[in-house]
Amino acid sequence: MSEMNFEQMLDEFSKTIRNGEVVEGTVIDVKPDEIVLNIGYKADGIITRSEYTNDSSVDLTTVVSVGDTMEAKVLKVNDGEGQVLLTYKRLAAEKGSKRLEEAFQNEEVLRGPVTQVLDGGLSVVIDDTRIFIPASLVSDVYERDLSKYKDQEIEFVLTEFAPRRRRIIGDRKRLLVAEKARKQAELLERISIGDVIEGTVKNITDFGAFIDLGGADGLLHISEMSWGRVDNPRKIYKVGQTVRVFIKDIKDTKIALSVKFPEDNPWNNAAEKYAVGTIVTGKVARMTDFGAFVELAPGVDALLHVSQISREHVEKPSDVLSIGQEIEAKIVDFNEQDRRISLSIRAITPAHPAAQEAPEQEEAPEEETTEE
Repeated sequence: MSEMNFEQMLDEFSKTIRNGEVVEGTVIDVKPDEIVLNIGYKADGIITRSEYTNDSSVDLTTVVSVGDTMEAKVLKVNDGEGQVLLTYKRLAAEKGSKRLEEAFQNEEVLRGPVTQVLDGGLSVVIDDTRIFIPASLVSDVYERDLSKYKDQEIEFVLTEFAPRRRRIIGDRKRLLVAEKARKQAELLERISIGDVIEGTVKNITDFGAFIDLGGADGLLHISEMSWGRVDNPRKIYKVGQTVRVFIKDIKDTKIALSVKFPEDNPWNNAAEKYAVGTIVTGKVARMTDFGAFVELAPGVDALLHVSQISREHVEKPSDVLSIGQEIEAKIVDFNEQDRRISLSIRAITPAHPAAQEAPEQEEAPEEETTEE
C-alpha cells in the first residue's frame, strides 16, 4: 500500500462500502488469475479471473497492468480473509445491458461479432451480452447456410429487449431492406429508358436472368438475350458475369433490360443482303408440316415451303431435312415490312433429264420458282 499521511489514513479507515456498490480503484498487483486493486478502503479489492471474464484461459497479466484504473462492483465486503471481493464482468454486463436498452429504445444500429452459428440463427455478443438474431432476420433473402457469418462483425437493430427472460433479439434484415430501398431510389433517379448500363448477373431462371444494376435488379428476359433464338439462358450467362445492357422499360420499380441493341439489328441491311434471287446458306431451325424455317443469321429466319424443297414430291419436310442441317437455297420472295423471306431449293436444283424432252417442260420449273 502506498504511503499516506495521517488524514488520508483516517479517511480510509473511516470509509464504508456496501455489497453492490460500484467502486473505482488502481491496480497495485496483477497475477495470471487475480487482480489486486487499491479502492481507498482499509482492505484491498480482489478480482478473480472468473469475475473478470468468462474465458478461463485468459492470463490477466496480458490484459491489465499495474497502475491501471478500473471500476468494479462489490460482491462481498469481507471475503473471509479481510479483503473485498469484486466483480468486473458483472458490472460490465450491467453497463452493457443498460447500453442495449437505450439502443433498443432509440432504434440505434449496433455492430458486434458473430460468436456462434446456431441451427436457428446467429449469436452476437456485445459487452458480454448475448444477442440472438433468428435465421429469418439475418438477410433479406433466404440463406440455407449461415456458417459464412462466423466471426464476422455485422450490423443490426434490436427488436426485442427482455433481459430478465434472457430474450434479446436482433434484426439485420431490416437494415438490408432499408439500404436496398435507398439504393433503388437513387438508381431510379439517375436512369432512363434507353440508357446503356453495366450490371452483374445475380440469378438465372428458365425465363431470363436478373441483373444487379447496383441498387436494383433488372430483368433480362429470354426474348431480349439475342436477336436469335435462345432455348436456355444458362447456356449464355453465368452468375457473377458482367453484362452490358440497355434499359428497355421502367414501370414503378420494375426494370426491363435488353441486349438487342438497335444498331446490331440483323434486319438493318436485310434488303440488300437478302434480295430476291440471292443464293444463301442457312441452318434448318424448326419444321412444320407445311415447311421448314431456316436461320440465315441470328434473328433472321426464312420459310422454305414444302413445295420448294425438291422438284420431286415431298410429303413432309422432316422426310428429307433434319434440324441443324445446313442447306443452300435461293431467295424467291422478300417482304421487309412483315419481315418475311421465302426460300427455294427447287429453284437451284437442275431439272430431271426426262423433263428436258420438250422445250415447254424445260421452262416449267423456272416459272414455279418465281411464283409468290
